[in-house]
Amino acid sequence: MAVITGETQVRPAVHTPVRLGQQIIILLGAIVIYFGVRHLTEGSVSAAIANAERVVDFEKALGLYHEQWLQETFASNARVSTVFNWIYIWGHWPVIAVTLVWLARRHTAIYLRTRNAMILSGAIGMVIFATFPVAPPRLAPLGMVDTVTVSSHAYRVLQPPMFTNQYAAVPSLHVGWDLLMGVAIVIAARRMWVKILGVMMPVAMTLAVVFTANHYIVDAIAGAALTMACWFAVRWWTARRARRLQPAGT
Repeated sequence: MAVITGETQVRPAVHTPVRLGQQIIILLGAIVIYFGVRHLTEGSVSAAIANAERVVDFEKALGLYHEQWLQETFASNARVSTVFNWIYIWGHWPVIAVTLVWLARRHTAIYLRTRNAMILSGAIGMVIFATFPVAPPRLAPLGMVDTVTVSSHAYRVLQPPMFTNQYAAVPSLHVGWDLLMGVAIVIAARRMWVKILGVMMPVAMTLAVVFTANHYIVDAIAGAALTMACWFAVRWWTARRARRLQPAGT
């Protein structure tokens, strides 16, 4: 895991918790901006459909276009579909909130790195959403079923289409941010079962976004690549800043 995360020593000798209230305000502000910009930058339907066709052609060229087959094969059963709907709905924002609070109270350095990587990747994601709108499989003419809307109306009520960018498919921050939480959990946790949970979270979300027709396979790859790049960028910047602030001769 040290090779994957670039970590050598992750638990500082002295633990200094951050101010939880202040962090909640920062994150809520970032989330409001994120969803606000997503809504304001929603691309045209024709452009989103055209770009979706480009994504599908790209996946076919790479041999990755299996979304329809995967949904028909593994999510056609109502009970199985419900499980992945729940993962998509409850395995994202609730998991992010609980993980960030736990990290903020117990593992300050890892929390700050995770928070900053999340904000940075969200900012980059908004630029991509605005310049490259893509219709997700559920809104593209691919014959796939929007299982979340069909079976779980609560999600679309809590996050109505009128307030979100329906064409922000690439990259998948559902996968990317769950991966960030998973990496942070693996690094911070001491119990093996918690580390295993951290590994399983992004895997389950990747399956969920594809099976529910909310993202393409390449979206998940792009989301994971973006957030991991931001994870290491934040690590580099933090180390660079620490060196600059270190007194001379120490």
